[in-house]
Order: sequence, then C-alpha cells, then structure tokens
Amino acid sequence: MSILEVNKVSRVYTSRLGTNKVTALSDVTFTVEKGEYVAIMGESGSGKTTLLNILASLDKPTGGEVILDGINMKTVKDAQLSAFRRDNLGFVFQDFNLLDTFNLQDNIFLPLVLSGGKAKHGKNYVASMSAKLEPIARMLGIDKILYKYPYEVSGGQKQRAAVARALITNPKLILADEPTGALDSKATDSLLEMFNQVNHQGQTIIMVTHSVKAASHASRVLFIKDGVVFHQVYRGQENNREYYQKIADALTMITAGGGEVE
Repeated sequence: MSILEVNKVSRVYTSRLGTNKVTALSDVTFTVEKGEYVAIMGESGSGKTTLLNILASLDKPTGGEVILDGINMKTVKDAQLSAFRRDNLGFVFQDFNLLDTFNLQDNIFLPLVLSGGKAKHGKNYVASMSAKLEPIARMLGIDKILYKYPYEVSGGQKQRAAVARALITNPKLILADEPTGALDSKATDSLLEMFNQVNHQGQTIIMVTHSVKAASHASRVLFIKDGVVFHQVYRGQENNREYYQKIADALTMITAGGGEVE
C-alpha cells in the first residue's frame, strides 16, 4: 500500500522581476510503499533538496501534487502546516538541530510539547511522554544520557537524540537530510544500523544523501538529475557488496553525463 504519492510534481522559481525562470523539478512522479526505505541521490543542483522540501511541506510545487496517506498536501491550509508536519512527519538533519539550552530528553519531547501534550494529558503529560520515550531511548542506546546537554555528548549521540525526536510522534514518514554528513565513520555505521532497525519495525524512511554507503542501506535508490527522476535501483536479492557497486556504477554514469543506465 502506497503511503506517499508524488504525481507530476514540478517546481519553477521566478526571479523577483519575473525575467528569469529556473526549473528545479520537472514532472517528478513516484510512490513510496508503507514501510519502505528509499534513498534519493543526485549532484548538487539536481533538485533533490527542492524535492525534500516539498515532501516536508516547507515548499509548494508549481504543478502536480503530493499525497501523504490519503491527504493531498494542497488541501492543507497554511495555518495548519506546522501542525500537519508535527503530526505526520519526523525530521533528521545533518546538523542535528538540537537546542543547547535543553537537555536531550527535553529536545526529544519538544514535538510533543508543541503539539499540546499538556492540554491532552493534563498533569500526567510528563509521565505520558516519558512512557513514549523509554522504549525509543533504550532501542537507540541513549537511555543513560537523557539528562545530558547536546554540548556534553558526541556527534553520534546527538544524532541518536535527533532520531528519537523524529520517532517520538510516531510519524507516518521520516525525512532524513544527509543524516550521516556530520558523523565519523564509526558513528555513521551506528546510525545506519539504527535506521535499518527502525525500518524493520515498519517505519517508512526517505533519506537524501551523497553517500553511496548510506544509500546502500535503503531498499531502493532514486537518482535525480536535472529535476527529474532519471533512474532508480532496487536491492532485490543482491548482497551488500553487489548492491553498493550497483549504486556506485549508476551514480558514476549519471554524474559523467551518460545516457539511461541499464
């Protein structure tokens, strides 16, 4: 069952005076199944960040539509967009986006607080949030450091807290923007294994990345070139080495300006 439908999405930016137009996306169409793990790759300027912003409802397409779990994002009023994002989407960013004045637990709780946790649960809202966090923190290995502040922990631990914050609302879709970009190799391996575990539990993930290693953990990779979905590869029955090489070969061909990849 498709949880995300992207239908003929285009995005054209016009200069202030209307003299220049830049097409960032052109007729992008694809679907994502519930529980699927999809990576999006492409050169800088290919349109992948524009696509991610549209999926995140941070930008609006010039044409086409995005449907998330039956909700056409066109129908969501501007005043409701923040609530729509909190209720349906989880975000993991390259630079963590944690508040240094909050400890890790309070950073993770923030989406629940903003969604009106106190109004929903009254004086028991802290206990309710803690009950939600406990299994997530244990799974991510941060249950012992929740009262530490971001500046007191490593980059890998910060990213684990960011993943916990994305999961705490039980989102329909996680959008990850270069989640391994600020991590060393050990923390990268740990995060990617964690994403695998979260995905195996049924969480749908879309990840934008430049890293072939990160992309090779996804079940499918979409390649964006010149604003269109140029090619895609599936893991299928291939082992990790074969799948990694398949992604690397496709990326090399696309970057070199070759034709359709076989």
